[in-house]
Amino acid sequence: MKVAVTGSSGLVGTALTASLRADGHQVVRLVRRPPRAGGPRAANASAAGDEATSEVRWDPRAADAGDPPLSGVDAVVHLAGAGVGDHRWTASYKAEIRASRVLATAALATALANTGLASTQPRPKTFIAASAIGWYGDTGGRDVTETAPAGKAFLSRVVHDWEAAADPARAAGIRVAHLRSGLVLGVGGGMLGRLALPARLGLLPRFGDGHQVMSWISLTDEIRAIRFLLDGPGAESGSGPYNLTAPNPVTNAELTAALHAAFRRPDFSWLRVPAPLLKLALGEMSAELLTSARVLPERLLAAGFEFEHATVGAALAAELPR
Repeated sequence: MKVAVTGSSGLVGTALTASLRADGHQVVRLVRRPPRAGGPRAANASAAGDEATSEVRWDPRAADAGDPPLSGVDAVVHLAGAGVGDHRWTASYKAEIRASRVLATAALATALANTGLASTQPRPKTFIAASAIGWYGDTGGRDVTETAPAGKAFLSRVVHDWEAAADPARAAGIRVAHLRSGLVLGVGGGMLGRLALPARLGLLPRFGDGHQVMSWISLTDEIRAIRFLLDGPGAESGSGPYNLTAPNPVTNAELTAALHAAFRRPDFSWLRVPAPLLKLALGEMSAELLTSARVLPERLLAAGFEFEHATVGAALAAELPR
């Protein structure tokens, strides 16, 4: 199987690329780099000279936006997007968050739809597109599944438009699945990468009152779920949104205690950052730490997916040694 991957240098993309290659699949990394002599769309062997991985320079904002060479590719996994926790949400960065998701997805979906029109090779059959549980917004901690409507906050609107941007691929008959991922517990990056150091020192505070529900998934299960939908049992009919979250969400206080326990540090329940202080320091981005939503993986479970790490303790024990 030949799979094109965007965001292949990120936490999830790196692990997915390694998983695909380990099973003998060919990976084409769509990378955003300045065009080099010889053309911006030429596929090149990786620096290591490994034939199992190649690179295609692709920038959805360049003149050839939405036109990466995808002929001969069986599936595309689109993971790229500006990190929502990387910067304070200024007006310009909010525009970057939206553009990096909505515009890039629309360009790639259009490219998929157009692939094969001027070639004898068929277009890719599958488009697996990253999404997020930000779709639901703050639900007050109540249970939500894939059938719940989108929220009204900034991230909810972005995720709604992000998923809709894949419509050109859907209209062309390509199977499209959206990965509504929760907090991915992998120490190589993401929120866990930022929380691990203070937890290792025994100084990780609760955020706000600590009662907000945080829906999470281990990095291992994130990759297993993507593979389940890409080339596993879920590939037969797996389209539409899927919540990539473990079946046992935890509160912020429970996650903090579990992290301290994983590092064998005492947990001081009185150590917390009040919500008003978080909002003052982080602005609108504080919603990432204070939003409460119990997101359940109803469709994954119904399709027969089995989680390797169903509890946060098991996930941390497996992922932190990485």
